[in-house]
Formats: sequence, C-alpha cells, structure tokens
Amino acid sequence: MKLSEAYRTRAIRFLELWDIDEWKLKVYGITYTDDPLAPSLVHAAREVASARIRENASQTHHYGVGFVGIHQGKTGNFVFVDWWADENELHHHVYVSPSAQPSELEYKTPSGLTACAWDLFLIGHERDAWVGHVLRQHESPDLEAYLGARLNGDV
Repeated sequence: MKLSEAYRTRAIRFLELWDIDEWKLKVYGITYTDDPLAPSLVHAAREVASARIRENASQTHHYGVGFVGIHQGKTGNFVFVDWWADENELHHHVYVSPSAQPSELEYKTPSGLTACAWDLFLIGHERDAWVGHVLRQHESPDLEAYLGARLNGDV
C-alpha cells in the first residue's frame, strides 16, 4: 500500500464560543494549509449548526453544550456539529462542501461519513474534557470548566 500524500500536521484552533438560543458551542477551525478559514464557510457552519440544534437537540436529554469543527481540507470542507446528551452520548452530524463553494454545505451523516483523522483528534479532546469535567464530577458537573477546556495545537 502506498499513500498519495505524506502526513503533515494541521492546525486545530479554538475560534470562539457560539451562543445559539440557550446553547453554548465551542467552535474550532482545522486547516489543511496556512490560509485562514473562508468567512463564507464559517457563516455557513453557523447556519447549519443553528438549524441542526433547533431541529434535533430537543429530541435528546441534552445539556445545552457541544462543539463545532470547521475543517477547511485539501479537497473539500467538512463541518461537524456535536453535542452531549444522556450523560455520555455524543450526537455527531457531518456536512461537506466543495473547496470552491464553501457555503454549499450538504448533510452527510446518513451516508455514514463520520470524521477524518484530524477531526477524530478534536473529538477525542472533547471526549476527555467531557469525562474530566462532567462525568467524573457527577455530584457537581462543571459545564463552565468543560467549555473552558480548549484545544489549540498542530496535529
């Protein structure tokens, strides 16, 4: 087996905290190059995150917190919208758009597409933060500490 491209690190950076209705979502950018995220991609990500939260979250026993990954990749853009529910369950929703049309995000979760290696690293960080600040603190879960646990690194 031969890979078409050698592994190279990608920057994963906390961007901001989004308040959507009564929700707080940590927002991260992941980039294939050193170029900043396209503003149209960030805008489209907020739109799909808002719609997904409003459409699905009420069907779960959630805590009003989660995270969004905005990944400007090599051949396309990936956005995932995740939230915690029922103590230890992560609800994960994936959207993809062509590189040249970042605002045209298409819902891909029903196709089975989950995440790439860099997305999984971010999801792993968020899992560890959830376990450390919420699950292990079951008598007094600290959602603010969870929201404050942020990843900034080259992976």
